[in-house]
Amino acid sequence: MLLDKALNSDTNLLEVDNLQVAFHTPDGTVTAVNNLNFTLGQGETLGIVGESGSGKSQTAFALMGLLAKNGNIQGEARFEGDNILSLSDKAMNRIRSKDIAMIFQDPMTSLNPYMKVGEQLIEVLTLHKGMKKAEAFEASVKMLDAVKMPEARKRMAMYPHEFSGGMRQRVMIAMALLCQPKLLIADEPTTALDVTVQAQILTLLNELKSDFNTSIIMITHDLGVVAGLCDKVLVMYAGQTMEYGTAEDIFYHPTHPYTQGLLKAIPRLDSDSGLLATIPGNPPNLLNLPAGCPFEARCEFARAQCLTQAPRLDTFASGQRAACHKPTEGWAV
Repeated sequence: MLLDKALNSDTNLLEVDNLQVAFHTPDGTVTAVNNLNFTLGQGETLGIVGESGSGKSQTAFALMGLLAKNGNIQGEARFEGDNILSLSDKAMNRIRSKDIAMIFQDPMTSLNPYMKVGEQLIEVLTLHKGMKKAEAFEASVKMLDAVKMPEARKRMAMYPHEFSGGMRQRVMIAMALLCQPKLLIADEPTTALDVTVQAQILTLLNELKSDFNTSIIMITHDLGVVAGLCDKVLVMYAGQTMEYGTAEDIFYHPTHPYTQGLLKAIPRLDSDSGLLATIPGNPPNLLNLPAGCPFEARCEFARAQCLTQAPRLDTFASGQRAACHKPTEGWAV
């Protein structure tokens, strides 16, 4: 495809084709992810952005094999050529942490409060690498040092509640990187942190990406977070792709009204206005998705066609994609 040629490296580490995630509930079927397509090359970073409920986290859980029991997956996700969506739980357990690792949104609920941090780190290495405890201990201390944890050796004997939010997140990053995975999925890792710690964590991820050549999927609702980290950006809304392209294209040449709305909502230092721009309305009900464009009810450019006809995910000459009926210069024929 044109986008693949324009945006990807020679070989793709991950290729996701027509990913669909649905949940069967007493009220009906909730379509959380709808025909999602993207690729990720070795050492690349993809930012997946969108409002809460847009399907970002469920995409990550599907890739990790961590969906709820009522979840159903269709499509393919080829990691190094193998469709990981079709693997058994036992086979997927061998891949988790070793080849694909995830930093969860809330480190306080992700870490075991009854175990010392060092015990949790050591367990990863003894389970996946077969290391002896003494060797795993030293490797864990070294990784805590790598994520800029002060007094790393002393921290090994501490419990999660003794750490600050930023320090707990560093523990989660260290745990995710212990086996030096090829792919790291970060699910809103800076949401609960103040802006200073946020900047430190993003700088840390950039350094680790450079040091380990790790591919990263950064999931966030904030386009500002991905500006200095991501090579490519996927904008999701109601489980669907609204726009997909290089970070430069998305930030400097956004074409979809939803992407433009997200960018306008970022506070700017070069603006004298005291008001933040907002996107009016609410996302659609995933139990009853509209027949046309899911963003139609909130879009200032909406017309009759948008109400009844779902827009095609069309491609620009540069490889950038957008799903919108609004005529735009540069649209590929």
